[in-house]
Amino acid sequence: MTVRQIRDTREVARRRNTRVVIVRPRQPAPAGDAAPARSRAPAGATREPKPAKVRPAAKRARRGTARPSRGVILSGVLLAAALAALVVTGRQWHDQWRLDGAHQAALAAAQQATVDFVSISAASVDHDLQRIAGGATGDFADEFNRGLRDVRTAVMENEVQSQGTVLRAGLVSGDLDSAVVIVAVDATVKNKAAPGGRLSHYRIQVDMALDPDTGRWLVSRLQFVG
Repeated sequence: MTVRQIRDTREVARRRNTRVVIVRPRQPAPAGDAAPARSRAPAGATREPKPAKVRPAAKRARRGTARPSRGVILSGVLLAAALAALVVTGRQWHDQWRLDGAHQAALAAAQQATVDFVSISAASVDHDLQRIAGGATGDFADEFNRGLRDVRTAVMENEVQSQGTVLRAGLVSGDLDSAVVIVAVDATVKNKAAPGGRLSHYRIQVDMALDPDTGRWLVSRLQFVG
């Protein structure tokens, strides 16, 4: 085999082992779909850090504050309701306490006034009548003072000596400055006609009024009811 034949044989073998690569031309992209080219920073340049977002202090405080739970809110509501009820109850108790005190004072004054009214003696008539007049007010004071002289004359002429005792008393009605009281009284009365004395029973209704200047309970009306 000649040198040329050897070269041809090698050329054929080389062509059989060689891969054929077909390069297709790249189609140009439409003008509207072209993506903007990213600008690249020059080599060696450093990127500036983006400024951090600063949250307002109010937002930070609001987000940092924990909201109270439902249990805490419910407990607060119940506590407020309990305090309100306590205040109302305390005020009602105080008002009732004042009213009870006024009733007791009026009842005691009415009992003393009826005892004074039926307890009179010829030996102390002026003092006795003055005591009755000092505990009177309103219509009863006017009526008693008009008949004061006639009462004194009757006591002296008949040599009256009377002493009363309260059997029982009850409050009919009343408020902080007025009251109506029924008092049952026994009185032992001596005079010229009954020197040994006789027992009399009286049932007297007494209307009481509180004097705002002195704080005393006075008789505004007195009448025998049985």
